Amino acid sequence: MIVISDTSPICYLLLIGEIELLQKLYGSVLIPQVVQQELSDVASPAVVRNWIENPPDWLGIETVDLSAEEDLSDLETLDPGERAAIILAKQRVADLMIVDDGLGRKVARTCGFRVTGLLGVLDDAAQQNLVDFPQAISSLRKTSFRASAQLIQSLLQRYQ
Repeated sequence: MIVISDTSPICYLLLIGEIELLQKLYGSVLIPQVVQQELSDVASPAVVRNWIENPPDWLGIETVDLSAEEDLSDLETLDPGERAAIILAKQRVADLMIVDDGLGRKVARTCGFRVTGLLGVLDDAAQQNLVDFPQAISSLRKTSFRASAQLIQSLLQRYQ
């Protein structure tokens, strides 16, 4: 299974101490080098910068040739990490993309990819008894992560 992630899901999984869920759920995950750069940016939290400095073996980092993509019109409005992740997903024929940004998710779906986000990863992990979903949401609420309160509440109801 080829899984491509954008920056945000990795960042928040690190912040809540659940990054290993990616390896447990998918075996390996690929990110474009642009996402690696975003994670190592000085503005990123120290835990994120430290982790990406010595990434685990299950994280693949690939260079993406943006000039090789003929039709970038749908991608022009996305941030560089999302754009590179979608191009990498096209090049590698990904089975799944992990993207949180609404527009990024929409464009990825338009390109034909199955898409999930951080909440989907946590939900899948909870269904496999890999994480306590309410606890993970409690930790997530202490970060800057934003999602619809209605969505979070509907997911929490599954685990109460």
